[in-house]
Amino acid sequence: MSDNLNENNSFSSDNTNINSEENISSASTAANDTLELNNGNMSGSTPNMQGQSPQSGTYSYIYENQNKPKKAKKHNFLKAVAFVLSLAIVGVGSIQGYKIYQDSKDKSELSEFDSEKATKESDEKVDVSYDEEDTEEMPSLIQLASRGDAKSIPDIVDSIMPSVVGVSADFEYTQTYSFFGWNSEPETYQARGTGTGFIISEDGYIVTNAHVIYDDSEYKAGEAIDVSIMFSDETEHEAKIIAYDTETDIAVLKVDETGLTPAVIGNSDELRVGELVIAVGNPLGFDLFGSVTSGIVSALNRQISINERSMSLIQTDAPINSGNSGGPLLNSCGQVIGINSAKMSSSYGSASVEGLGFAIPISDAKKIIDDLIHYKYVKGRPQLGLIYKDVTESYSRYYNIPMGVYVTDVIEDGAGEKGDVHKGDIIIGIEDEVIKTTEELNAVISKHKVGDTLTLTVYRGGEDIKVQVVLSEADAPDAQEDDDAEKDADKNEAKEEKKKSKKAQQETPPVDPFAF
Repeated sequence: MSDNLNENNSFSSDNTNINSEENISSASTAANDTLELNNGNMSGSTPNMQGQSPQSGTYSYIYENQNKPKKAKKHNFLKAVAFVLSLAIVGVGSIQGYKIYQDSKDKSELSEFDSEKATKESDEKVDVSYDEEDTEEMPSLIQLASRGDAKSIPDIVDSIMPSVVGVSADFEYTQTYSFFGWNSEPETYQARGTGTGFIISEDGYIVTNAHVIYDDSEYKAGEAIDVSIMFSDETEHEAKIIAYDTETDIAVLKVDETGLTPAVIGNSDELRVGELVIAVGNPLGFDLFGSVTSGIVSALNRQISINERSMSLIQTDAPINSGNSGGPLLNSCGQVIGINSAKMSSSYGSASVEGLGFAIPISDAKKIIDDLIHYKYVKGRPQLGLIYKDVTESYSRYYNIPMGVYVTDVIEDGAGEKGDVHKGDIIIGIEDEVIKTTEELNAVISKHKVGDTLTLTVYRGGEDIKVQVVLSEADAPDAQEDDDAEKDADKNEAKEEKKKSKKAQQETPPVDPFAF
């Protein structure tokens, strides 16, 4: 050990100091810490280095660690300043908070005072209004749309329902089928249609739409061979067709019953746009017999074309569906002011529109109904005595003929025949006015009366020719009676065949479907 000390350290005998700091650092690294030499022994000592003279015989060497810990500097002044600032901030915040609290408290008290004052004033006003004004609720939309003498809707339904009937009509038509030039034998089919009507007299006269009992659709079934009526008590009665007018879509039926409840007829001329109306009918058949819908008058005098004739109709948003045809349209007093027509509603444009229905004004229908009952035709209606159809633009181009009204037939002794109109003529003008459709032709005729003379311009053999035609009355009574007699005979024959067919089916034993 002493050799190591002599090699690594140099000591002076005259003093106990270390010669150089490098030797002290080297000795410190070798010993890893402070070393103490006492009588040949080493021990750790306190962080002081002391030296004794050699005469004492004892040496003590203490090596201090050079990395002494630094004493923390004290910042008492800065701490004091921060403390003072904190106190100032807290004090100012407390003062501001107190002010805010005091202001909010004052405002709350003032608000409560104002609220109590307003409440007292409103109570005083309410007390005054209770004494002076009526406290009833605001009227409903139905009440606003009703007349001053209106009834409630349930009362209206109760009064009209005994007058509403269901109309069932059986049709018969024939069809042939063509396959690659081969035509099949004509086959006869039967079909049934339903609609609505309403009673107009105690002795059984009933009004409905003409298309309910007369078919002029693609099947061309014509007049129904059998018509029956169902009353609100679900009893059925056979009905007779008195007369019908396809131009206005009105028909009159008759049942052999008395003591019936007729509907109250009103005046459609008194209607106003926005007024409440109620429709009653049998939509989609008798399963929904007596359905009631309501709406308002959307428009008056709406010009709608039906059967190539322009008609002035009532427009309403009350739903009018298939099966409602011929039913009554009522005002808010329960009076009939229109005859519903689903055909006209569906004929208006190609699109299906909700809330779009039409009805024939009852004021216009009264004269027609009276004429159908008393004369079986509409008196005073002018006609040309011709049967015609349109020459469309495509036909005009294909056959190189002008657009107009093509005469398909001339009625014997009619106005057209007397005026030298021929079958195959194309009417291209009337009263120096160019026309291209039957609707335009009928519109001009409807403006004149029986006995008026009209000048027609017709296209014949490549030339334009003018002819004079004196308008005659439609459907002479004698011819109508003859037609009715023939129709009655045909109906009776059809009914007999129908009865025989049913009887044969009942007598024929049922066939086992599984017997081959």
